[in-house]
Amino acid sequence: MTLYARFCRCLHELYPQGPIYIAFSGGLDSTVLLALAARLAAEQQRELVALHVHHGLQPAADAWPVHCAQVAKTLDVPCRILKVKVDTGPRVSVEAAARNARYGALAAELPPGAALLTGHHLDDQAETLLLALKRGAGLAGLAAMPACKPLGQGVQLRPLLDCARSELESFAIVQGLSWVEDPSNTDNRFDRNFLRNDILPRLLAQWPAFARTASRSAELCAEQLALARELAAQDLPSLQNAAGGLSIAGLEQLSPARRHNALRHWLGEQGLSLSRSQLEVAWSELALAREDAEPVFRLGGKGLRRYQGHLYVPALPGETVALSVLEPEQWHDLGVGRLRIKQVASGAAIHDGVLPNELHIAFGISGLRARPLGRSGSRPLKKLWQEYGVSPWQRPRIPLLMQDDRLVAAVGVFVCADYAAAPGQPGWQLEWEPVGAQAGSLQ
Repeated sequence: MTLYARFCRCLHELYPQGPIYIAFSGGLDSTVLLALAARLAAEQQRELVALHVHHGLQPAADAWPVHCAQVAKTLDVPCRILKVKVDTGPRVSVEAAARNARYGALAAELPPGAALLTGHHLDDQAETLLLALKRGAGLAGLAAMPACKPLGQGVQLRPLLDCARSELESFAIVQGLSWVEDPSNTDNRFDRNFLRNDILPRLLAQWPAFARTASRSAELCAEQLALARELAAQDLPSLQNAAGGLSIAGLEQLSPARRHNALRHWLGEQGLSLSRSQLEVAWSELALAREDAEPVFRLGGKGLRRYQGHLYVPALPGETVALSVLEPEQWHDLGVGRLRIKQVASGAAIHDGVLPNELHIAFGISGLRARPLGRSGSRPLKKLWQEYGVSPWQRPRIPLLMQDDRLVAAVGVFVCADYAAAPGQPGWQLEWEPVGAQAGSLQ
């Protein structure tokens, strides 16, 4: 099967219709990709745009935008030049910073549902797998590069992952394509260049099918990763409480491998990635600490904490916004979330004898007492926080709905009995959307 036929088959499976964007560096891989996409776009009458990101990190790169524009014009493809600034400094990986800046710029260009095609090929996949092995990565790293992944409002597709670089070079020569060579690609101080220039050629000389078999291993790891995610999706709901904390007792009932899997995926949802050793240390320091302790495991700018037998990743501190007046039917930004008080004919949280203009929002008031709906007497708010499982770091972020100096509701936690609407009665509903959480209402 020809290179073009394989490209068309892959794109038909991944993205049969819609606008196509090409990450066009001007190098061999992206030039071949653009030529293939230009032919397909002409045959299928599909929109095609080339995107060239100019980092300006080396003098040679200044000539690449002109080259890319000329190649795109020859192929009758519009080309956009995106200039980015890469933040560099001590202890900053220039490779990582440039990659983040590049993908940030490319993602910003994608309209909803569009696809960005990148020229990653079979040899790139083998390099990625070797780099993951060098880091001691788990399944997520060993799965290497997927053929499709979300990017901005669209997706990133790699339709050439099954094609060797030698195939791309042969195609480019036959088609008379011209491309640029990045001088930094010869610098073996960079890990990927070292693998590409020195190690992979030796492996392919000894084992010509190495790149393809390595890619197959990555595909098998991707399958196992999908299974691990499915298992975590089964385990996590029964382990989590209403506040999103993860039950230590529940985790202890799982095998170590299954516990690590659940923890790893739960932490990933919180934006944290822990190595195997970090995961073991965190479990030892948090879950196995004495019961009256409130330990913290810090990682980067976030911390993993324990409270009342559950693990939490507290939200980063945000500046709360108190409000002196509430307007009905309008969303109010409170810094740590947004709140709307809405009039309803039934199923209200607060009875209709309370007027919104009599209410205000405060945070962190000490000395309050309250009697939540369903309780026989009032209690200090500090004790109620403990009973409702609200951790110390969450409490300053809970909006307090007040009428003068009396608590009407701890938004998202409880309504005070004196202000609660009777079942089925009209009144006011509180809709609360904390930062980083799904919408909810207090009824």
